[in-house]
Amino acid sequence: MSKEDKNKNSELRQDLVTGDWVVVSKIRSRRPDEFAKKEENSTPDNPSECLFCDPEKSGQEKDVLIYNTTDGNWSLKVFPNKFPAFSRPSGGQMKHKEEGPYFWMDSVGYHEVIVTKDHYNHIGKMEPLLVAEILDAYQSRYIDLMNKKSVNYIDIFHNHGASAGASIAHPHSQLIAIPVISPYVKGELDGAEEYHKQNKHCVYCAMVEWEREQKKRIVFENDDFLLFCPFASRANFEMWLIPKKHKPYFERITQEEKISAGMALHEAIKRLSEKLNNPDFNFYIHTSPCDGKDYPHFHWHIEILPKTNIWAGFEISTGVEIITISPEDAAEFLKNI
Repeated sequence: MSKEDKNKNSELRQDLVTGDWVVVSKIRSRRPDEFAKKEENSTPDNPSECLFCDPEKSGQEKDVLIYNTTDGNWSLKVFPNKFPAFSRPSGGQMKHKEEGPYFWMDSVGYHEVIVTKDHYNHIGKMEPLLVAEILDAYQSRYIDLMNKKSVNYIDIFHNHGASAGASIAHPHSQLIAIPVISPYVKGELDGAEEYHKQNKHCVYCAMVEWEREQKKRIVFENDDFLLFCPFASRANFEMWLIPKKHKPYFERITQEEKISAGMALHEAIKRLSEKLNNPDFNFYIHTSPCDGKDYPHFHWHIEILPKTNIWAGFEISTGVEIITISPEDAAEFLKNI
């Protein structure tokens, strides 16, 4: 990559037909011939060569948040991503440009990494209180970034394993604060609002009430959260972690709720790991945007999707996933541990 490209912002380009957004990343760019090389579907797993075991030594940027232990060590660090998909605003106006019928703008925002100390302890192996600490870090960084000028949505996600997009094996999550709301999230917001118009009730609360009544898709629950395999799962063994009470905004989670959510998230990943032999997976938080508007009908939640199969022609061409185990059977399998 040239020095000139390093100094350029990446671009957010909008699909003229669907309204979907894509990022054309300059800082992550590769030469055309590099795409012809076959890459092994694995991630390095050697602590002595790990970039996240000692972030300062490996040249990561200065921490924006750190949790220290009583013995003077650290348990969690947050720092800017070295190769951000969205670059921090430089102070000038964000560029918008039209090219014929097309539209693009600078992909400015904030891209951070949330790293826990232990190289081998993923969330399913951690003490639940340490998972609550991760959620506390998510919340803290969310609150710090939500009112920034270029931020309308904050995406918090976790990749585990090469097929889930984790290029570094060390357990870590990422946060990307962006100027646009993705069509996927907008679809959920619109669907929740439409359901409320028709039924005078939150669609997510309706799911929670029905699942608790029927019990056949529940994997785990405690006083505050429900973990279940959704009725229309998009992946084998997909799970949702959702507050039992109506809560539109993740950033308003209480200390007690973080402990409960940490316990439930720990249970979800522990069960995946033990029952499916540590599969690759993604999870992410869907919450109301921070664009200054009110979203009273939404209900924040975490979606957990294991990587058990590969999208082929039908899935890619239609967006319709084919799963090979029913959510009811998946829940029964996962809850018996």
